[in-house]
Amino acid sequence: MFHKEGSKIILITLLLVVGIIFSADYFLKDISWLRTVAFLFALVILVLVLQFFRNPTRVADNSDNHILAPVDGKVVVIEEVYEPEYFKDKRLMVSIFMSPINVHVTRYCVNGIVKYSKYHPGKYLVAWHPKASEENERTTVVINNRIYGEIMYRQIAGALARRIVNYAQEGMRVVQGKDAGFIKFGSRVDIYLPLGTEINVKLGEKAIGNKTVISKKA
Repeated sequence: MFHKEGSKIILITLLLVVGIIFSADYFLKDISWLRTVAFLFALVILVLVLQFFRNPTRVADNSDNHILAPVDGKVVVIEEVYEPEYFKDKRLMVSIFMSPINVHVTRYCVNGIVKYSKYHPGKYLVAWHPKASEENERTTVVINNRIYGEIMYRQIAGALARRIVNYAQEGMRVVQGKDAGFIKFGSRVDIYLPLGTEINVKLGEKAIGNKTVISKKA
């Protein structure tokens, strides 16, 4: 299953691959090794694009008592930070870095009402850069959850990402595990939690969107 945000790129890639195959078969029919290389090159391009836009079906264990990972990737930061955009106070931040081979669907990490949703144009520093959260292209979304209160997540473009898709709109009631957006080609998501929130993941841990529990309350 592939994400709808990849439909246009997948179609263009298919046309490009078909063009390469037919061109190679016509113009390189007497150079078999080069024709084979062209075929393999086209196949690799198609596989890379298809794997990037894959959208595996994952049924979330929906509950207000836990926060699920919004994306696949590696937990690279767990620390207290000052959040200047919305809360304007200290929060506990958990950052998940996505490489180009990870699933890039963003999913709602909690149930609740969207209180804030804003897009920020910006730079394309590497996603793990300390200033990426404040200077890169990004979207900021705050969801008011019945148990945890206001939870923020921020989609951040990386060096390769050139478009962030965000479905959250202020006033929307969102459901944990449903699609919240997509970040194309390398990125990071930061989650901002109230201080004192118990964290269930560790640095370096591989997070799985809709499956890994970031925090849980009894």
